[in-house]
Amino acid sequence: MTLALAAAGVSVRAAAAVSPQWGAAVAMPLFGYVNKPRPVHADDEPTMLRARLRAVRIPGIDRRGVDVDTYEWGDGPRTAVLSHGWNGRASQFSVLVRELVAEGYRVVSFDAPAHGASGGRGTYLVDWLSVFAALQERHGSFDAMVGHSFGGLATLVGVAGGIHAARVVTIAAPADAELLLSQFQGMLGYPDAVAASMRELFATRYFPGEPDPFAWLSTVRRPLPVGVPLLVAHDHGDRVVPFGEARRIVAANPASQLLATKGLGHNRILTDDAVLDAVLAHVGAQLPEPMPLATVEESAAVSVAA
Repeated sequence: MTLALAAAGVSVRAAAAVSPQWGAAVAMPLFGYVNKPRPVHADDEPTMLRARLRAVRIPGIDRRGVDVDTYEWGDGPRTAVLSHGWNGRASQFSVLVRELVAEGYRVVSFDAPAHGASGGRGTYLVDWLSVFAALQERHGSFDAMVGHSFGGLATLVGVAGGIHAARVVTIAAPADAELLLSQFQGMLGYPDAVAASMRELFATRYFPGEPDPFAWLSTVRRPLPVGVPLLVAHDHGDRVVPFGEARRIVAANPASQLLATKGLGHNRILTDDAVLDAVLAHVGAQLPEPMPLATVEESAAVSVAA
């Protein structure tokens, strides 16, 4: 634990001694705070320099508007959107970008607010969803979406909520927002009463008017639409997002397959040859033809009769 995190925990617990609501009020800004952006790795710089730079404007968590940097490579007829995780940036996908462009894709990625080259100091999953919607308006339906870690959860939530993608890949992703809140509580060490107040404040701040945002932010309780193939890649030794999250995602999504790895951890999995091959095979596979209407009606009749 860093000194800053330890100090934050002391502040939250001191406020919690007054009331759980005070503790939650102190903790909430920390939940959406993003560390100073990581630099672009030297190996990724050539790929990033070849990107076509654009931007989209989204409301942002404070609803004041924020510009998000976007990157495009290739000009193929198929569009793949890559979504980084918390404290990540688009450049982490450089190897996958090169592979997808070689396969004839137009590849699109972005630096979420407070990440990479985009401005701001705070963000949350709603910003990822706003970016997806803006990119969908710009490019039309996506042939594939790939999300790492928090970006994987955002991808699952986005497609379940109406973003159109023919195929989805998650890499080291959590199954729902509950894990993130419980991990945050573990880091700061505040009591369960504060955690309950945090849930209420979280729902009010990020999802006003939503009756049950935790159902909405869960691929377990709200899986992908029927017929959207999903590849779930996760390492057994992931110390950031437990491997069990992958099993939860797969169990909730019948049209999914699990790629389990060992020894790659949370980030190196993004550049592993076997994982990259699996991602390319998944996004490039032929989608099944839709069933003729008569066959669908007959199947439904059999199901009702059963």
